[in-house]
Amino acid sequence: MTVHGTDAHAGLPGLPPLVRRAVDAARARGFAHSCRPEQGRLLQVLAGGAPGRIGETGTGLGVGLAWLASGARAGVRLVSVERDAGRARAAAGVFAAHPEVTVVHGDWRDIAAHGPFDLLVLDGGGQGKSPGDHPADVERLLTPGGTVVVDDFTPSPQWPPLHEGMPDRARLRAGAHRRQVERGRRLPAR
Repeated sequence: MTVHGTDAHAGLPGLPPLVRRAVDAARARGFAHSCRPEQGRLLQVLAGGAPGRIGETGTGLGVGLAWLASGARAGVRLVSVERDAGRARAAAGVFAAHPEVTVVHGDWRDIAAHGPFDLLVLDGGGQGKSPGDHPADVERLLTPGGTVVVDDFTPSPQWPPLHEGMPDRARLRAGAHRRQVERGRRLPAR
């Protein structure tokens, strides 16, 4: 999610047709917080490396999901969960002609029923930034060797990193997971 991300796509040449369709849907509904094109191109590239399943939380109007679908290999299944019923319906309409893409209306935790994933993009929940929102258990949600993309990491020059004046639990959790992986693989500490 990026403030004015939808507008950042305006007038860009060479957008994949599905991305253009999602951007048009976002504009029609006044949804400004789509991913930026630069972020979308990264998602597109990452999707090309996922052999079986891609998951996303926080569909919005489907711009990020469209970038993912535009980069995914044939046969890869994509599932995205959106908490707002109207946005979920509108996004599902964007992908109506794409049976490999499913948009689910629900809480971000509903993504677990569709995993595990080779690529998981956590944007609409699962980062653990809000009170009561526990970080996603990526070990359970990912296939071995899978990739997780966590959106909305805020810059923090101090330790512990802060988000809205409180410890940034998502960043702390991601750092702890990295250390667990390094210990498990016996990688040298950095």
